[in-house]
Amino acid sequence: MLRQENCPMLRKPFETITDLTADADVVRARRYGLIVARQAQLQAIHFRPWPKLISRLEVATIGRYVHQRSRGDYCWLYYNAPLSAPGFLSLVYVISGKETTWRTFRTALQALDEVARLRRAAAIVTDVSNPQITERNLSRNGWEPHCAHLAGRHYIKRFYGEYQQRERSQTDREMLASQKATLPA
Repeated sequence: MLRQENCPMLRKPFETITDLTADADVVRARRYGLIVARQAQLQAIHFRPWPKLISRLEVATIGRYVHQRSRGDYCWLYYNAPLSAPGFLSLVYVISGKETTWRTFRTALQALDEVARLRRAAAIVTDVSNPQITERNLSRNGWEPHCAHLAGRHYIKRFYGEYQQRERSQTDREMLASQKATLPA
């Protein structure tokens, strides 16, 4: 008999988890996710049936508009695990408010690192379009330039089996708040 967790066709198209340890199998099975952090707490990871597609035009227009007018300390981080590169994650889009703190942003990035660890990803790749994100800042957080021959600012965070260990005092309960975040329509 087929079980839902073993067959992707039987899975719900949208799922939300709030406990990385208990739902590690879901994290490993789902390719497209949205990490939601608020006030330095990871609230949830929402899984989607399709990848987040983004264009430079959307980043330059809608993205900047939303950032300037949004209130609150929140960060949404979209990632994909492309079918063409199963051992990699792609950080494709980050949405934050004008009042988002560095701690909240770091919480979302740490959750992405944990997703990479659970999926045993070799690396995370991204194209940084925000000029306010400096190479020095990226370097301090484990990112290095990648694919210099391509247009844009491409970066990679390599793991290759060497994952940063979480502090013992930081439990998944601290990392994931129990309340679920709502997504806009």
